[in-house]
Formats: sequence, C-alpha cells, structure tokens
Amino acid sequence: MYLHLGQNVVVPFREVLGVFDLDNASFSHRTRAFLERAEKEGRVVNISADLPRSFVLCGEGRQGPPLIYLSPLSPAALLRRAESDSFE
Repeated sequence: MYLHLGQNVVVPFREVLGVFDLDNASFSHRTRAFLERAEKEGRVVNISADLPRSFVLCGEGRQGPPLIYLSPLSPAALLRRAESDSFE
C-alpha cells in the first residue's frame, strides 16, 4: 500500500515512521532542533507550495537517517488516505 502525501508524492506505507502535526509538534524545542538539523543535512523535502501542515518521517527502506516530507495536508487527511487503501 502507498500513501499519497500531496503534490504528486507517494511513499510506500511501510516506510512511514510517523505523521506529525507541524503546529503542535513545533512547540517543542527538541522537535524544532531535530527539523533544523535534518534540513541542514539535506533530509527535508518540502512538497508544500504554501505553508506545510504536517511532516512525515519516512525510513525510505534504506540505511541511515530517515527523510522528512513537509506536506500541505493535515495529519487527519493523511490518516484518512492511509485508511482508505486507495493506492493498494
């Protein structure tokens, strides 16, 4: 099964490690530091034309640190897409 993150980006569902609300998660200084470090390392992929609403942590089936996708969709919308099995 696959999860459509928006803007024509699809990832295998088994590679998704977590989906987080960007507004709520960014209150923590540790989350902000994590995202800033990942961006400096080139592991952040912004697929949002506007302000992103969520970030998706993906293992990408490889060794090493995971990739982070900044998505224009809310975590609730991503959950509905994951539960719909539309990309199976």
